[in-house]
Amino acid sequence: MAQLVAGLARRWCPSPLQVINFPVVQLHMSLMAMRASQKDFENAMNQVKLLNKDPGNEVKLKLYALYKQATEGPCNTPKPGAFNLISKAKWDAWSALGSLPKETARQNYVDLVSSLSSSSKSSDQVEPGADRKPPGYETLVVTSEDGITKIMLNRPTKKNAMNRQMYHEIMLALEAASKDDSPITVITGNGDYYSSGNDLTNFTDIPSGGVEEKAKNSAILLRNFVGCFIDFPKPLVAVVNGPAVGISVTTLGLFDAVYSTDRATFHTPFSQLGQSPEGCSSYTFPRIMSPSKATEMLIFGKKLTAREACAQGLVTEVFPDSTFQKEVWTRLKTYAKLPPNALRISKEVIRNKEKEKLHAINAEECSVLQERWLSDECMNAVMDFLSRKAKL
Repeated sequence: MAQLVAGLARRWCPSPLQVINFPVVQLHMSLMAMRASQKDFENAMNQVKLLNKDPGNEVKLKLYALYKQATEGPCNTPKPGAFNLISKAKWDAWSALGSLPKETARQNYVDLVSSLSSSSKSSDQVEPGADRKPPGYETLVVTSEDGITKIMLNRPTKKNAMNRQMYHEIMLALEAASKDDSPITVITGNGDYYSSGNDLTNFTDIPSGGVEEKAKNSAILLRNFVGCFIDFPKPLVAVVNGPAVGISVTTLGLFDAVYSTDRATFHTPFSQLGQSPEGCSSYTFPRIMSPSKATEMLIFGKKLTAREACAQGLVTEVFPDSTFQKEVWTRLKTYAKLPPNALRISKEVIRNKEKEKLHAINAEECSVLQERWLSDECMNAVMDFLSRKAKL
């Protein structure tokens, strides 16, 4: 499965483009539009090569399908086998166009490339400072003010999905925060989401050692990532500004306080994706909310509202969305005035008894996940998820 989207960039247009994340752009088709000429089509293909940013795998699938439809007509090749993941995703995208005429496909390709070019230009005209990040961080904004180090997940157009770079940068930011002068560290999200969890395109960057090496490296990364939360020495607070999914939910059991807006939801769809719990949640969640409630969430994938998560002990307190930011940060600034050594030592007294156990659980969860990632069940589930997204 890990190869699913890695190969999409190879034929989304005649030349590949380095993969960078970019917001998905809707395909708008105008019935009144003039038919694109062959020259327009060729210009569009050249224009794709000049895009500043990669439009993402979903749009590349559309580009690939429209290109094939415009040049060869309706899909005329046999459907690839279920485990030929890259070819199957491309075939599905092309086949989904049915009997769309070549001329219409050509026009739609030109229209889509035009919208991508317009979006690319507009993205370079954001408000001053809106996308400014401190040196060293591409997926985070890290600030220290009023005794609080704030680590803000900053991929809002991707719903703050965690790619490999974000995993590494969060670890670096936590390491730096553990040594700075701020008494409290906060993790929050930029935009409407706290985090949509693991970026499933993480499955597609396959090293020369193949999927086995990929699974092994991913398990090591996850173990180290969760270990940073287990070992963090200061009070660690989650300010959940919107929906949270997957790893952004499971690690909440390792935070010292979790404050949530009332519009947030908490979802761990591991079974749906053929995977298993992570972030020490196999241990922390049953202790926090009872084994049966943890089963509903971790195994059956029940999505909790903020109020339900609070009632079950996962969330410390829920605030109205209209006053969420003001109320939470006012409270945290008050807490940050408490004696810093007392805060650190008190956390150590509360948490240290379980550190060794949590590290052992983290290692076991990562070992199980490494096996799951290599299973046919997981590969098929993730492939199905990505294929469904590509058809939206």
